[in-house]
Amino acid sequence: MGSPGTVLVLTQWFDPTADMVVDELNRRGVPVFRCDPGDLPQRLTLNAELGMGWAGNLRLDTGRTLDLAEVSCAYYRRPARFRYPAGLTDADQRWASRESLRGLGGVLHLIPRWLNHPAAIGRAEYKPIQLDTARRVGLDVPRTLITNDHKRAATFAAELGGRVMYKSLSTSIIRGPDGDAPRILYSTPVAAEQLDPAGVRLAAHLFQEPVSKSHELRVTYVDGRMYTAQIDATSDTGRTDWRADYENLTYSVTELPPPVAAAVCRLMDALNLRFGALDLVVTPDGRHVFLEVNPNGQWGWIEDATGLPIAAAIADALTVEQERGHHD
Repeated sequence: MGSPGTVLVLTQWFDPTADMVVDELNRRGVPVFRCDPGDLPQRLTLNAELGMGWAGNLRLDTGRTLDLAEVSCAYYRRPARFRYPAGLTDADQRWASRESLRGLGGVLHLIPRWLNHPAAIGRAEYKPIQLDTARRVGLDVPRTLITNDHKRAATFAAELGGRVMYKSLSTSIIRGPDGDAPRILYSTPVAAEQLDPAGVRLAAHLFQEPVSKSHELRVTYVDGRMYTAQIDATSDTGRTDWRADYENLTYSVTELPPPVAAAVCRLMDALNLRFGALDLVVTPDGRHVFLEVNPNGQWGWIEDATGLPIAAAIADALTVEQERGHHD
């Protein structure tokens, strides 16, 4: 084999999870160029010219330059939003952001290999798409209603014994004005009588059938490999949504039953995802119920807690052409 191409890592500068992958790539001697697309225009410069295809480079304010022709794979993690010098109006900033997204994003989209491609991430983040796809590939999915109709929501809750689980359809973080601490929306049990007509009417809401839990699973999928951690919560808060109480969780390494693992592979293939963090519930009678897949989910704390070699698997995926459909 020849020398490896450069792995382009697209993320904000403070990203401890991406650091784990960069460290692993550095250990292997793989060239890495890390940048935050949100640094355009203040710390990042783009030059791209169309001849027999697009050719050009990215240049950091440090002077380091990447020839785009050298990129073998791009790792899309968590770029920040575009940031601009003081003095630009909000309207000008919105216009500049759209132009930069279409220009820089359009050039980068031509990179042949991604983990994951931004377009695949964007599509998979739609909960209706991933839930229906999970159902079609054979995963067990809770009864789900998306509505802004209070009467239908109340009827749905009544059909399920009087309570439903409310879950956000997009990000679970609500950011307030500058200086205000962000609020986090966790999965919340809601009784039919607690449903506020005006609140439900305001936006689309996702309500699901409550699922009895023995424990939960966090499955980190990387190119057909599955690294599965069992999560046991020791508090009522954590048993409702483990994200709300990390201090009272225990972790252990486990494996998915082969039929469930095969269905997960079908799901990820259908969503065109090479990476994803999946959440499943295991019921007291042993059913594995799919809750969601985050196409850009966190996994660093799982590796730290369990020793599962996720960073190494991602480094493999970024540097080695692997056959899809293989799983450990």
